Amino acid sequence: MKKILFASSAIAAVAFAGQASASEPVKLSLGGFMEQWAGFSDEDLPGSDGRNNAFQSDTEIYFDGSTTLDNGIEIGAHIELEGETSGDQVDEQFLFVNGGFGRIEMGKNDGAADAMGVTSPVVGPVNPNDGGTEDWVNLTNVIDTVPSSGDQNRFTYFTPSMGGFQAGFSFADDSQTNGGFSNDLNADGDGIVGRSSDTSGNGDNVVSAAVAYDHDFGGVSLALSAEGESQKEDEWYGAGVNVGFGNFTVGGSYGTVNRDVGGDTDAFDLGVTYAMDAASVSLGYAYQENDNNNIDNQGLSLGMVYTLGAGVSWQSSVFWFDEDAAGSAADNDGYGAVTGLRVGF
Repeated sequence: MKKILFASSAIAAVAFAGQASASEPVKLSLGGFMEQWAGFSDEDLPGSDGRNNAFQSDTEIYFDGSTTLDNGIEIGAHIELEGETSGDQVDEQFLFVNGGFGRIEMGKNDGAADAMGVTSPVVGPVNPNDGGTEDWVNLTNVIDTVPSSGDQNRFTYFTPSMGGFQAGFSFADDSQTNGGFSNDLNADGDGIVGRSSDTSGNGDNVVSAAVAYDHDFGGVSLALSAEGESQKEDEWYGAGVNVGFGNFTVGGSYGTVNRDVGGDTDAFDLGVTYAMDAASVSLGYAYQENDNNNIDNQGLSLGMVYTLGAGVSWQSSVFWFDEDAAGSAADNDGYGAVTGLRVGF
């Protein structure tokens, strides 16, 4: 009897071990994009003839890998590498866990408010709402209805989508532990050149949360979001909506920043997009009033995207901007045009 029990136990152990190793090992795959733009701008900033460089580019390489465990839970990693020399060479890197309970992310990435925020449906390389105007002209402020804390070492949880509803929550315990690069010798006292402190502990907690709704009602789509973020005594809140019907999508968003020291900032954007086969065109407007430095901004863009093939698109924008600095030397306005190719891979 003991031999039978021992043999049964051994068989069960072998079977269990076989199940435990049934998942495939993680293999990294490559992805990313390359954008190459040509354009010009004309601005009315005292002492400036505008940007001299008529060419701009942005390239990122993505490394992705995941495996599905025997219990159905997916575990993987995502790493974004800047394709040009940058002070933040690794843009984002995080581990994720997917399952029936939702999605968990841990690492350096955007918070839930930024990831889930809905803004106006503008296409093209230049969007007046945090979309590239500052790459072509000199701006003191950039309009942004979702002014999040950016990439932080944080924990994020997204609920499953239930009837179109989803919620997300993020927490970063120190806004300065991001492993940034520095040109200073021995920047953090460890004798290593070019790496700033990753454990300084001098930053503030960052709490980010959002709720969103996305559903198609028989040809009419609706996307809604409400988001916010808190860092020490500073807070921002926002909301957005997009409605799609036929070939049109219209929408907009609003965001407000409440600072403990200094004035508040209020911003909104509006946009409409028309899609026709391989092409889409859009018109977008954004406005921001910043009491912190008494500078108001507004911008307008007409954009176009034409799909040339799988992952390849020709994109163009014509834009106008106005930065009213209440009579100071920073007062600026002007216009520009940009065209180029985007290759996704």
